[in-house]
Amino acid sequence: MSIPQLIEDLMTGHSATQAVAVLAIIVTIGMALAKIKIGGLSLGVAFVFFIGILAGHFGFSLNPDVLLYVETFGLVLFVYALGLQVGPSFFNSLRHDGMRLNFWGLALVLVGTVSAVAVAELTTIGVPEAMGIYCGATTNTPALGAVQQTLAQFGISGGGAALGCAIAYPLGVVGVIFAMAILKRIFVRDTVAFKHSQFTSDDTFVARFDVVNPGVNGKTLKEIVEMSHLKFIVSRVWRDEKVFVPQSSTILWEGDGILVVSKKDEVSALEILFGRRSKEDWNKEEIDWNKVDSQVESRTFVLSNPALNGKRLGDIHFGSTYGVNISRVTRGDIRFLATYDLKLQYGDRLTTVGEARNLDNVAKFIGNAVESLNEPNLGSIFLGILLGLGLGSVPLSLPGMSMPVKLGMAGGPIIVGILAGAFGPSFHIITFTTRSANLMLRKLGLSLYLACLGLNSGPQFFDTVVRPEGLLWLCVGLALTVIPVVIVGAIILKLRKFDFGTTCGILCGSMANPMALGYANEAAQSEAPSVSYATVYPLCMFVRVVVVQIVVIAML
Repeated sequence: MSIPQLIEDLMTGHSATQAVAVLAIIVTIGMALAKIKIGGLSLGVAFVFFIGILAGHFGFSLNPDVLLYVETFGLVLFVYALGLQVGPSFFNSLRHDGMRLNFWGLALVLVGTVSAVAVAELTTIGVPEAMGIYCGATTNTPALGAVQQTLAQFGISGGGAALGCAIAYPLGVVGVIFAMAILKRIFVRDTVAFKHSQFTSDDTFVARFDVVNPGVNGKTLKEIVEMSHLKFIVSRVWRDEKVFVPQSSTILWEGDGILVVSKKDEVSALEILFGRRSKEDWNKEEIDWNKVDSQVESRTFVLSNPALNGKRLGDIHFGSTYGVNISRVTRGDIRFLATYDLKLQYGDRLTTVGEARNLDNVAKFIGNAVESLNEPNLGSIFLGILLGLGLGSVPLSLPGMSMPVKLGMAGGPIIVGILAGAFGPSFHIITFTTRSANLMLRKLGLSLYLACLGLNSGPQFFDTVVRPEGLLWLCVGLALTVIPVVIVGAIILKLRKFDFGTTCGILCGSMANPMALGYANEAAQSEAPSVSYATVYPLCMFVRVVVVQIVVIAML
């Protein structure tokens, strides 16, 4: 077969093989270009979207049903894997910074909406078209549906809104990336300064104390915990030049030396409780815990025993059964204090202190089979996707709205993914995936979604832009994307409310832009953008759907 004939078959001969080949070409070229940096910046996976637009413009196409299926599957796979990844730390984030994160997300919604209203009032663009451009600029197709439904109540066709959305959508997708690149260039001077965030942190603190407080002399550790209401773990006790692993029934005496693991903000209270604190820094990464003393060892085991998934630490009785202490539990990038009420999850890494013989027994009980973690539970992944699609299809009636709204294919799976990642172990469902496996799922899903999105937009994109009103709409759409993001992002960074990675997640989540999230994760070199994205996405999506309807009703 000649090369021209092969190209013609790829462009016109719709088949399963042709669909795979076209998508493979687009993703291959796009990911190759993603490595190119101009002025130190790269659009990353966004190049897949641009190559898709060019491919669609030059005649490459897929069967419409195949295109819709792959686009939907890619988006669902991406958002569900994202939900799984951030689930374990999502509610911790929500409790600590959820209100502040959503405040800035809603601030971005407000600035964008006011800008869209100004466009409709100060230019020749009509209200339907302006709202359509606004929906495209914020890549919010549920909002476009709400606009069209509201226009229909006034007997107005929604075609203008749909056309405005189609023009603004492509640059709305990449406009957030441009805005974040601008913010990075202006506000980020040192990459190390934003590499680590509160979502990839260690909230535990290790310190040695000498027991000198008469109030705890002669009391058991259980009694001390109950009377102090503080959460801490005593992992070692030094007494008469000997060291041992204490249990809840161990009695402390004046002169004992104790190694305590606690939360950082409770260290001063513990100093009052026990007495003198050692000046030595016990939180340095280079500490070899097995050289601290020869009688007790410290090892880290991986939880791979499915029977322990979802069980509380306090119900397992490691101390009384095995004579060891669990001081810390590491889950993803978060390190938790090993309190009795902490529920274990498959894949957790448990820092364990005890004698060598006892640690060997604990290793067998916990599992510690690292190789088993490399086999993701595909059954639970597809079950979660199914439940996410079901949740996204449920119509939700909101007060004051004539039509119900839905979470959709993006909202339902990400919420179920978050819930599965956070609470799956409580129902003894293994939702653990390794970081590399989760990243693979996310990048595969996002690449397929962007390739199909570009193919779908390509045929009409350039033709629409050259129309008299097309260029104006395109510029307005880009402005509605970039300007609000830069304004709100600059305020957050200027006031030092959050680090760069967390700020990017807020911006991407408020703009409902998963592609920009991929760029943000690479730029911030952490998962902080993913956590803040998932935190603000649901509320901001709903608010936009409601606000655009209110604006249309008020301005017509």
